[in-house]
Amino acid sequence: MNETYAPEADARLRTEAAQIVARYPDPRSALLPMLHLVQSEDGYVSARGIALCADLLDLSRPEVSAVATFYSQYKRHPNGEYTVGVCTNALCAVMGGDIIWDRLTDHLGIGNDETTADGRITLEQVECNAACDYAPVVMVNWEFFDNQTPTSAVDLVDQIAAGVPVHPTRGADTVATFKEISHVLAGFEDGRADEGPGAGEATLLGLRMARENGWTAPRVVPGAPAEPDEEPAAQSPADAKSPGAAPAADVAAAAAAGTAPVGREQSSAERKPTTESDVSPEPIRDEGKGNVQ
Repeated sequence: MNETYAPEADARLRTEAAQIVARYPDPRSALLPMLHLVQSEDGYVSARGIALCADLLDLSRPEVSAVATFYSQYKRHPNGEYTVGVCTNALCAVMGGDIIWDRLTDHLGIGNDETTADGRITLEQVECNAACDYAPVVMVNWEFFDNQTPTSAVDLVDQIAAGVPVHPTRGADTVATFKEISHVLAGFEDGRADEGPGAGEATLLGLRMARENGWTAPRVVPGAPAEPDEEPAAQSPADAKSPGAAPAADVAAAAAAGTAPVGREQSSAERKPTTESDVSPEPIRDEGKGNVQ
């Protein structure tokens, strides 16, 4: 790749970079979106992209590189048109994320942060997609594909490889390319923000139940008197011992004296030892399995 941009691309990038810089009181604060901007041009944060950012923000190239290598969304080598991210964090893993990951690595013949020979797909093992209520989840260029199975995940990457448009479970109707999404992340809207549902039934279930039952969050201000239209609730003996029920002055005095209890009755702070592991200074080994508890 050339070390500098062609005149047309250079002029366009500098114009858009100026729009980004104008959003911030300190120009160097524009670095993160500007890295997405050069990534939208090259498909990764290239040497010439780093040079452009450094030049426009009066930074050194090492300073720009230090930021570009810190965040995983910035790629330091050419990325595929579509990044397929498989969540293998705790909940997705136990729901099948590990199996999906193994199936896709075998099917595509690549591992983490590797790209297929045709440049279509980069496979990425991600820690969490922040969509645990739809586990296991796969993301394509950060669009959600919920409740996946090994078979559906293979079908998904096969469609991408064949150039067939794929449709996320939530969000935009189709998946934009990696470069197009990078341009959006740089702060330039693509007009698709309102496409598709933003949340599904699993996410909204608690809210719907609360509305149906008239549930609201209690308004509690420590040490404040009861609301004028409310009678103080009667305290049980257990409540009377709870720091949440004691007058604020008493709690403060107890804290100052180092005698304030920690946690309410039956909280984890009050849990009594129940197993050998609770009281033994040494690890307890399960002789049957060899596991340390």
